[in-house]
Amino acid sequence: MTPRTLHLLRHGAPETSGLLMGRTDGAPTAAGIAACIAQARDLGIERLVASDLARCRRAGEAIGEVLGLPLAIDPRWRELDFGDWDGKAAANINRDALGGFWADPDANPPPGGERWSALVARVTAAIADLEAAPTFVVTHGGAMRAALHILCGFDQPRLWAFDLPYGTLLSLRVWPGEPASAQIAGLYP
Repeated sequence: MTPRTLHLLRHGAPETSGLLMGRTDGAPTAAGIAACIAQARDLGIERLVASDLARCRRAGEAIGEVLGLPLAIDPRWRELDFGDWDGKAAANINRDALGGFWADPDANPPPGGERWSALVARVTAAIADLEAAPTFVVTHGGAMRAALHILCGFDQPRLWAFDLPYGTLLSLRVWPGEPASAQIAGLYP
């Protein structure tokens, strides 16, 4: 079995940072887009995918233009929907409720928001539909953590150990199978 390469990139900095931005969309900064382009260079990618939210889509469009690749938009790569907390700073959310979410996001989803298991199901389907070619996905921190859970078997508490600032590139070698599995080939902030 030959592994394929999957690169997951967290979008660049949005114009308004410091918020729980799930379905809330925000424009990326020019510097954020430039950081994304820099991460995508020289990787030998053949496929380019992005979340449909502007902070990912615009970076994907810019990368596609520089690399001469068409961009496929896939909303399954969106961030977790934070429901009533979406677009708010963590300091403005009840500490106990937020702590419960961080401890177990499936048992304690944001009010009106998405459960962790729903995000995992979305990303599982998105990964399964990727072609067997070197692929680059511009996505969000939550979707990247879901991919690590799906492909590498990290449990929920260990996923928070990964620091994934804006513009972080996570490179994986993915082996086909049911289920697929992967090895982390690189993590580049």
